[in-house]
Amino acid sequence: MRSAALTTVIAILAVNVSLVLGWGYRASDQRRWAVLHPACGGRQQSPIAIAARQAIPISIPAMELIGYQNPLPGPLTITNNGHSVALTIPKYSSEEEKKGFRLPYIFGGPLDNEYEIEGLHFHWGDKNNRGSEHTLNDMRLPLEMHIIHRNKKYRNLAEALQHPDGLCVLAFFYQVVEFDAKLLTPIVKNLSAIENYNTSMQLPHTFSLSSILSGLDTERFYTYKGSLTTPPCAEAVTWVVFSDYLPISVFQMDNFRGLLSNLNLPLVDNFRQLQPLFGRRIFVRITSKNPKFKKTKLHYSKWDWVGHKKAENDVAEFDE
Repeated sequence: MRSAALTTVIAILAVNVSLVLGWGYRASDQRRWAVLHPACGGRQQSPIAIAARQAIPISIPAMELIGYQNPLPGPLTITNNGHSVALTIPKYSSEEEKKGFRLPYIFGGPLDNEYEIEGLHFHWGDKNNRGSEHTLNDMRLPLEMHIIHRNKKYRNLAEALQHPDGLCVLAFFYQVVEFDAKLLTPIVKNLSAIENYNTSMQLPHTFSLSSILSGLDTERFYTYKGSLTTPPCAEAVTWVVFSDYLPISVFQMDNFRGLLSNLNLPLVDNFRQLQPLFGRRIFVRITSKNPKFKKTKLHYSKWDWVGHKKAENDVAEFDE
């Protein structure tokens, strides 16, 4: 009897320790995220399913990616944190900022402020039919990259996470092609050096963000209000999800799949389950490629993120 009780106590302690030490992507693990991080059970969670037929076309400025063409300040560090591959970008010192050095930042689109880059990371699958966190028209792509930006009116990431306009994340989908794509080479060719959990490597060369996005059509994108897709799941994110695809080969995908998690298992399928919309609206930017919607009179300042009833003069109007 005593032995059984002791076994039960040990089992409970083991579960508690696992929760404290980290979190996982198995369905059973994801259901426990909200135990330690209540925001993970909120009503504005990410990722979501995006469908072109349900998105609301809207007149919205293009996204301005400032400094994306400049080499990032080095040394750049890639890390296998057991959940993803993360790229860390050094901050400029106050003296360097006084001399005019600035990290890449974004504005326009759905944003009211400038947002400065914080870093980027990836989500991928064990097979080519899954991996991305968001789905687009019921499709999961094999890889999704997130570039995280902090609203510059907040001093740091911790402060930004406390506000609904704290972050903007740009999301990019990858589609498998036959031959290696040069775009991700600076990162992919060094992944073998961070095969094990909690290992990092300083890249021998820096690169520009535009070089890893070359050829991407940034004119059309979806946007909605959501959250971080990992604990603490703070509902502080304006998402901008581009509908164009970037290329990656099967061999390059295998480099991601060769990494190991904190449990010394293959680091794959590191994407969160789709979350309910709970009345949120998804908007799509109108471009010259959307002639069907070019006569809309709905301006972005009139949009309603969460679908509440708006005043009569805020209702969308379309010319017949």
